[in-house]
Amino acid sequence: MSKPVRVRFAPSPTGPLHIGGVRTALYNYLFARKNNGKFILRIEDTDQSRYVEGAEDYILNSLKWCGFDLDEGPNVGGDFGPYRQSERKEIYKEYVQKLLDSGNAYYAFDTEEELEEMRKKMKEAGHPSPQYNNITRSNMKNSLSLSKEDVQSRINNGDKYVVRANIPRNEVVKFEDKIRGWVSFNTNFLDDKVLYKSDGMPTYHLANVVDDYLMNISHVIRGEEWLPSAPLHVLLYKFLGLEEFVPVYCHLPLILNPEGKGKLSKRDGDRLGFPVFPLEWKDSKQEISISGYKESGFLPEAFVNMLAFLGWNPGDSKEIFSIKDLINTFSLERVNKSGARYNFQKMLWYNQQYLRSKTDEELVFMAKDFISKSDITHDDKYILKATSIIKERITFAHDILSEGAFLFFPPQSYDEKTVRKKWNSESILHVNSLIEKIKQVNDFNAVNVEKMFHEYLKANEVGFGKVMPALRLAITGLGMGPSMFLIMELLGKKEVLSRLDNALLNIVNG
Repeated sequence: MSKPVRVRFAPSPTGPLHIGGVRTALYNYLFARKNNGKFILRIEDTDQSRYVEGAEDYILNSLKWCGFDLDEGPNVGGDFGPYRQSERKEIYKEYVQKLLDSGNAYYAFDTEEELEEMRKKMKEAGHPSPQYNNITRSNMKNSLSLSKEDVQSRINNGDKYVVRANIPRNEVVKFEDKIRGWVSFNTNFLDDKVLYKSDGMPTYHLANVVDDYLMNISHVIRGEEWLPSAPLHVLLYKFLGLEEFVPVYCHLPLILNPEGKGKLSKRDGDRLGFPVFPLEWKDSKQEISISGYKESGFLPEAFVNMLAFLGWNPGDSKEIFSIKDLINTFSLERVNKSGARYNFQKMLWYNQQYLRSKTDEELVFMAKDFISKSDITHDDKYILKATSIIKERITFAHDILSEGAFLFFPPQSYDEKTVRKKWNSESILHVNSLIEKIKQVNDFNAVNVEKMFHEYLKANEVGFGKVMPALRLAITGLGMGPSMFLIMELLGKKEVLSRLDNALLNIVNG
């Protein structure tokens, strides 16, 4: 009988949560919900030197914005807490002692200077990647090379030490990765990683394994960058006699930059002009503020939908998935092995699709802060109608004001390309003639205006393209856009005539 699904998202509070981390959280969340399991947040803060104030709150707020509700975690509780590793210090001591007593770990007293000297000598001897391992350890200061008396004396004197894993020689560590299949490593290429420090804090490797065991984690779904650490983690389960509790490993592909040349970074976002964090990050020490997807106007459901497709696909052509759809469809078997190239244009497309599914009232509400700070004097009814007209052409809710500016204000300039191609003596004559026709329309609505326009074309035996571009240019200042008849109805006869008169004056003079 398979054990219940329990997965954890385990970020370190060392700064803002990158979208790669959010995707890892998403895949964990989807897998848990799909399999009626538990989604757990564990804060891995064993390295207190890298702790950043506010980072944990940022992680929690990011998950909340995305809609990933936690089953267990800090500020949520659960039967397997505490959920911050810094609060679990006492728990790890027992497991360190087990490793030392079994000979699967040892004390090392080397100073930074001695370690650097070892690395220097190895590089000089032709080893490009020096390691503290089963060969070099014999020449270093550790409990495998020193006498028991010397070791105990150093500990009694309070000498600084670390506890390292005693990696065996010439063994093969093999495990099945849910995404990558069978993976094997030769221990000769592994180093004796530090597991524990004399300050009482474990390193990531030991804390990770102990906590996954104690929290009954069934699947470890994490980024590809942790794959080289997996053999050590598998060995630690073996060293501790916990082989039957090894979780199923699933190492996710990297999110690559738009060029596909390396992992997506903040530098890529700065260079190409898009966010790489879900929410705005404020760094009080450096006095900087970095905008996130939320502040840029992206909807969380669009953001999550886009992230899901960065490394996974449903096996068909469907692209729009609600979180419920994702839960029902998601499977680790359909996660790709190769890196997923980030495409910001696709992210914009997703936001457009989700905006179009909103009601006009929802869009106006979303843009209310921008509207209140603008010079718009129109009433709510007018703004709602304007929103319905421009809705299909906006990417963000606040685009109602920028993309639909012509619905609220007369044009201050005219599209140069359209002026060159479509504004000529013939089109000016047509605009002048249409002014008189517009004056004659009694019930000024889109249907009647369109009827009048087509009757004019027919009566004058002139094509649509000879008249409409100039009419649109004169009223909106643009060369293309939504239905002109809807626009004219919204603006009203008086405003339309005023804009046509101004265009005839200003474009000719321009």
